[in-house]
Amino acid sequence: MDARHMLIIENISKQYDGVRAIDRLSLSIEQGLIYGLLGPNGAGKTTTIRMIMKIILPDEGSIEIFGDPLQKVKKERIGYLPEERGLYKKMRVQEMLAFFGEIKKMDKGMARKAAGEWLEKLDLADYARKKVEDLSKGMQQKVQFISTVIHSPELIILDEPFAGLDPVNVNILKDIILEFRKKSHTIIFSTHMMEQVEKLCDSICLIDKGKKVLEGRLTDIKKQYGRNSVTLRFNGDGSFIGDLPEVDNVSDYGNEVFLRLKEGADSRNVLKAAADRLEVLKFEVAEPSIHDIFIEQVSSK
Repeated sequence: MDARHMLIIENISKQYDGVRAIDRLSLSIEQGLIYGLLGPNGAGKTTTIRMIMKIILPDEGSIEIFGDPLQKVKKERIGYLPEERGLYKKMRVQEMLAFFGEIKKMDKGMARKAAGEWLEKLDLADYARKKVEDLSKGMQQKVQFISTVIHSPELIILDEPFAGLDPVNVNILKDIILEFRKKSHTIIFSTHMMEQVEKLCDSICLIDKGKKVLEGRLTDIKKQYGRNSVTLRFNGDGSFIGDLPEVDNVSDYGNEVFLRLKEGADSRNVLKAAADRLEVLKFEVAEPSIHDIFIEQVSSK
């Protein structure tokens, strides 16, 4: 394995009842980066993560982590936050977290100490001796996150980590994820929150219907899609805009549209056509958001 890569997936497939949930998927994830696994509901993100975690096995293909075949990987080197959360509701918070640490091969005393430090960090120290079931849903989400990272794993896999969190706690989690990256940990996460993808990810992969449709460095992807992209805001009926000869794709947000122009198209022609029939409030050549790229790629397949 290339020393720069933490995880390599080659041509994995998974089938359920005759339907391919994952179809010959290949990925390579560099060490020390934040990698976003994106896609609409049912795209295959969680299935892919479950195969990485050996919860289910691929029908075809191979997975390597840390340079080793999947079956040789020690699970304590990985932290996994599943989409379907699971805590021991009757246990006391710090006791349960220490238990999770011990499962991941931590010394009992170190596990208890780490649990206390994490509870302090996430403003949960006052709840250390409370039962998990007495915590709010948001607090339980934070406790679940602590249980994922308490042993400081080299590879952290987070399936929808921001689900159920308010904006304040989303930012707290985001800052912690960035701290792990600074320490050269590798983070893989799936999410529907494209705003967080923009803020966090170094690289992304977009999956749709079990197939990879886009992968690469976030900056490179945005440059690629930004060469001939236009944002147009207007008053009036803009239903004709998608029929202009220069326009390849439209993301419609009502009185604002994001346009991908055809190769070689002149954006000035679009401006003239719009100004002839609409009151133009804004017209600018724009870098597309990941949300725009996501919508374009999924809707075009």
